[in-house]
Amino acid sequence: MKNLIKVERARHSLTQGDLAEKVGVSRQTIYAIENNKFNPSVTLAIKMARFFNVTVEYLFDIEEEL
Repeated sequence: MKNLIKVERARHSLTQGDLAEKVGVSRQTIYAIENNKFNPSVTLAIKMARFFNVTVEYLFDIEEEL
């Protein structure tokens, strides 16, 4: 699953630690999500989308194999 977490984080001048604190997870979790090593829970995806004031669909894109 592709995501725009790093892009949005840069737009808001936030470190991984800053974002982690805002959404209640560890910096390592943000790192893992940004590097496609971990897919967030639905709850966390919604929290991040709300924080950035964007849709979940914008923030996360499912790569479908056809």
